[in-house]
Amino acid sequence: MNISKIPMFGEPGVRAASADDAQAVVLPVAYEVAPSYGAGTREAPFYILSASEQMEVIDEETMTPWAGNGVHTLAVLEPSNNPEKAVVQIEAAARPHLANGRFLLSIGGDHAVTIGLVSAAAKAFPGIGVLQIDAHLDLRDNWNNSRINHACVMRRIAEDLRLSFVQAGIRAIAPEEAEYIKEKDLSPFFAHALDPFDDSWMDDAIDRLPDQVYLTIDADGLDPSVIPGTGTPEPGGFSYRQIVELVRRLGRRRKVVAADITEVVKIPGTQVSEYTAARIAEKIILYCA
Repeated sequence: MNISKIPMFGEPGVRAASADDAQAVVLPVAYEVAPSYGAGTREAPFYILSASEQMEVIDEETMTPWAGNGVHTLAVLEPSNNPEKAVVQIEAAARPHLANGRFLLSIGGDHAVTIGLVSAAAKAFPGIGVLQIDAHLDLRDNWNNSRINHACVMRRIAEDLRLSFVQAGIRAIAPEEAEYIKEKDLSPFFAHALDPFDDSWMDDAIDRLPDQVYLTIDADGLDPSVIPGTGTPEPGGFSYRQIVELVRRLGRRRKVVAADITEVVKIPGTQVSEYTAARIAEKIILYCA
């Protein structure tokens, strides 16, 4: 896609003129290194931003303009393909906006972008917790000869950043990860144990989190019937309405300082995945910003 023609997130007339005027800042991160299966997350931010231009500005649940307080989209960040350098670059891009108290919504990219983003958020808001929506635990210590990749995100958050976290929607586990959650006495919210007609587990998950929270949503946390465009479309995931309800409850009960949506992959001939991701982004801005 032509980067120079990518639109800003939000409807004309309600966007903030600059990041300084915005209540919410959107950071697109075009990054993908060593995907484990399906590829294409690097281009996802462009497609999600484009899809956002097709959304009506009034939220149907609250009948309020979801971008009314000003949403500013930054230039697309294209980090180095070197994972160590990329983390530094992503953290540097996020840090000034978080330090100034603006809500930061980042759009990836593969899930490795979350490492730099959470690092920046933790420096601005010491003691934050992380809520991860994902099909995978992402608790490998090393994968594909790297400790900084999409399979190691939560291991870096746990051991390098030493932050508390809650994982929900899990339904794919590596042997190393099974050993780790047993050793650390972790209790993820496994998808198979969650009744799709009973949302009470959401309050239990939020109760485990501190007052300030970073929210990371891997697209494969949702069922492939909702977002089919993702690198590893694991069956049995969350519905769109479950994700919206979780975002709503989280925003009411905790201060969400930042969030990201990652691992979307464009499927040629359909706009379902990127449009759904844009709608989830809208809900995050509405309920959390």
